[in-house]
This record gives sequence, C-alpha cells and structure tokens, in this order.
Amino acid sequence: MTRQRLTITLKKDVIRALDQTIDGDRIRNRSHAIEYLLSKTLAPKIKKAFILAGGAGVKMRPFTYEMPKTMLPVKGKPILEHIIDKLREHNIREIIILVGALGDKIKNHFGDGAKFGISIVYIEELKEEGTAAPLRLAKNLLGNEPFLLLYGDVLADINLTDFIDFHSAHGGLTSIALTSVAKPSEYGVVCLHGDKVVDFTEKPHKAHTLSHVVFSGIQILSPKVIEMVPKKGFSMLENDLLPKLAKSGQLYGYLFEGRWYDVGTPEIYAEAVKEWGNKS
Repeated sequence: MTRQRLTITLKKDVIRALDQTIDGDRIRNRSHAIEYLLSKTLAPKIKKAFILAGGAGVKMRPFTYEMPKTMLPVKGKPILEHIIDKLREHNIREIIILVGALGDKIKNHFGDGAKFGISIVYIEELKEEGTAAPLRLAKNLLGNEPFLLLYGDVLADINLTDFIDFHSAHGGLTSIALTSVAKPSEYGVVCLHGDKVVDFTEKPHKAHTLSHVVFSGIQILSPKVIEMVPKKGFSMLENDLLPKLAKSGQLYGYLFEGRWYDVGTPEIYAEAVKEWGNKS
C-alpha cells in the first residue's frame, strides 16, 4: 500500500490520548495510531451481513430431516438467532439470508426481521453450489460497500466491531476471523505473517498440518471479490477464492479468543448445547 509522508502538529492532550492507543501489537507507534484512527473514522461503515443458511445438512441427520441445521436449538433459541443477535449487538441490521432445503422454517421464524429489530431479505438457493457461488445471487443486494459474510451454522464469541475496525485499518480486499483448534486438518488452515495471511489450505493432510490457526467461517469481503467468483458451477471460498487472495497479498487474518463452534456434526452440536454461553 502506497503511503505519503505528512507533518502534523497536535495538542499535548491529543498526543497523550493517541499514545494510549499504542499496544505494541496492532498499533505499534504514533504514525500507525493516527492511520488506524483515521481509517476507522473515514472508512465505509459496514451495514450489511450475508448469512449462508442453505445446504441439506447431511452430516447432521437425523436432526436435519425436518429442520435446517441453522435452526437447531442451542440454549433455547436457534443457532441462526444467536448469529442475528450478535449482528444486532454490533449494529448490523441489514441482513440477507440464503435459504435452501426446509428454508420455509427459517422464513416462518424470522419473517422480515422486524420483531428482531432488523431487516431481512431472503435469497433462494437454486441448488447446492458451494460457499462462493451464492455471492453472485446476492450481488445486487450487497451493494458497493464491504459486507460481513457468515456461515449460518457457526457460533462464535467474537467482537464484530473490533473485527470491522481491523478490516478498515488494513484496507485489503478481505479479512477472515481466525481461531485455533486442536485438530486443524478438518478446517481451512492458515499461515500468518503479522496480520497478513500468506497461505490458506482447506482441510490439509494431517502430515502437512503445521499451523493450528483456522478459518472460523466469519469474514468481511469487498464487493470486488464477487467478480472473482466463477460465473457458473460449484465454487468454494475455501478452495477457489481465499487461497488466491492469500497468494496475491489481499487476505488478512483477525485472531479472536472467544468460544467457537462449527456445528457440522452431532458431536460438535452436543458440545455447543452443553458449553455455549458458559464462562470460560
């Protein structure tokens, strides 16, 4: 990213406040602090989220014979409602939901979103086309500003406001939220250099897995990324887009420490039901 040197004069109390933002990690010095705060103030505000709630949920059968995976209850409410609560908590109120098999269950529960203090627009999954292809369907609804993209079966204790600030500060095309797991070979494994993702490998062979840092299924995308999605056929963010963005230097990783459950199997679902919301 090209930078230009500037000379500025600030009041002492402003400098003291500026110095308090320097943590030696994300914000390393005064120059970086000024850039970070200006980026946070001037960058486009993220107002929209796209939630992928389609798919047949085959691995979650028999639960998903009569209910979408995203509607399975955890602590008295559907997984998808927990996600929407998190979005509303961080003032993301324009939500697009991709629905597929048994999608009417989702529509009947959430409606237009008014009773949840949000606005919801639904997109119908024509067939299971992976995690990248739905971006083409939602292109006109997503507009020209960055947006959140979330998987509808992921529970995550993440500060979305901080994640958005992180994305605004680096100015890249895509940010992915990252967590660490004991068995990374089941997920998208990431290698980081600072906050830049230099390698992304989806479900690598166990013998080749060196990193325990994995993609959480939560990301912020520039609309420009949609142009990279193949125009036809099955395509996956994890296989077809994120590795390319990493190689081109346009993929950044945000590590968070909160609980995370990718509810893809009955075993993980049972763990989420037991542990979600409990204090660490």
